[in-house]
This record gives sequence, C-alpha cells and structure tokens, in this order.
Amino acid sequence: MATSSKPRAAVILAAGKGKRMKSDLPKVLHEIHGRPMIKILLDTLARLDFDRIVVVIGFKGELVEQSLADYPVSFAWQREQRGTAHAVQMAQDQMKDFDGTTLVCAGDVPFLSAQSILGLIAVHEKTGASATCLTAIFDDPTGYGRIVRDGDSDFLKEIVEHKDASEEVRRIKEINSGTFCFDNQRLFSVIDEIDDNNAQGEFYLTDAVKILHDKGLKVAVVTCREPAEVSGVNSKEQLEALAEKFGAK
Repeated sequence: MATSSKPRAAVILAAGKGKRMKSDLPKVLHEIHGRPMIKILLDTLARLDFDRIVVVIGFKGELVEQSLADYPVSFAWQREQRGTAHAVQMAQDQMKDFDGTTLVCAGDVPFLSAQSILGLIAVHEKTGASATCLTAIFDDPTGYGRIVRDGDSDFLKEIVEHKDASEEVRRIKEINSGTFCFDNQRLFSVIDEIDDNNAQGEFYLTDAVKILHDKGLKVAVVTCREPAEVSGVNSKEQLEALAEKFGAK
C-alpha cells in the first residue's frame, strides 16, 4: 500500500494514565469493541508499510508491552509525563539515525483512518515540508490547540494551546489533532530547543512547529474530512461515544 519509496516510521504516544478514566489501567489499554484502543490504531498502521514503529510508554508501561507482544514494535519509556515533546524525546535513541518521514500520533486516537494517514503523508512529502499537521474543524474547539495559518495559505505559522490562547485565537475552530508528519532529521534537530514556558509547564510538541516555521522551513496543514476520526479518549463517556460512532471494527 506504500505510495512512496521514502522510508516511514511512526512514534505512538502511549504513556498516559488518563486520570478521568477513573481506572488504574493505562489509558491506551481501555477497550472499544473488545480490543484495546491502541491495537485498533496499530492494526491500521500495520497495513501501511512502516519501516519502524516506536511506542512511548509510561504509566504501567509493562502492561502495554505485554499487550503488544505480538506486534512488530519497539518501546521507549517516559518515566515522567512532562508533555508531548518530552515523550518524543524519549524515542530519540531509537530514531536519531532514521532518515525519512515520521508519523507522530496518540495511542488514544484509535479511529484515525488509513486514508487520513496516507493523505497526510502524501501532502507532507509532495510539499517538501519539514512538518505537516493533521487538523480538524470542531464546532466547539474548547480545550484544543488552535491552528494559526500563515495568512490564507495551507501552511502553518503556529499552534497555540487553549490555555495559552488569546480570546481572538480561541475563536478559531480549526484544531490540532495531535497527529503530525515530520522530516525525522528536522524533528530531532529542534526538539531540544523546546522549553516548558507555558501555562501547563510542559514541553509541547506543537512548539516544534513554530521553531521550524521561524527557521524559514515549510510547515503544512491537512484538514481531516471526518473530524470524529481524530477524537481522543479522555473519559469513559468519550470512549462510549466513539464506540457508538464507529461501530464494531
């Protein structure tokens, strides 16, 4: 199913506990239609010819390792949850030699489709972007990072987290899905420049976008046709809503 000869890797962020799930199970092991949500995502990625997949684990990570024992993935540990950029940094030893396109996505976004992933990769490689963000339009974007485009173009200036956003930026309905493609070497050339000077005190992967843009490099935007695909799971109610939306897989 590959559409390009460029090598592909994926880094899946799966370290969280998910406090609002009210459970001691790692968030990505909560089941939808009888399958842990991270397995639903990995089954999709398995059809898309990735050369390597690294799963970043943290809270009770040994349970995630056991659950994914039959998958051709490797693991990186995030012992402290200090943000998405920090999570990706934990995969640096396994990824620093990789020269190609790296997909970064969340293990709690199980219904990301093969079509959306391939579309994201295609735009990323066609435009020669250093990074490409998958976005969605939400009627209620509360809580999500907002997409600030470069004028009216399909290129991205920055992503502003909700807690750090001005009232003007909060009116933007285009949100960051948390799914990106990066030129792997570019990603790891800037990841150490990210700081935690923000309302959450965390290292945001979204800051890599602004750093790359400010270096004069292209950062592209692709809008997902089906916003529900990029919905993450932060509560049992959201888990049930996604299960109902997508039916048995």
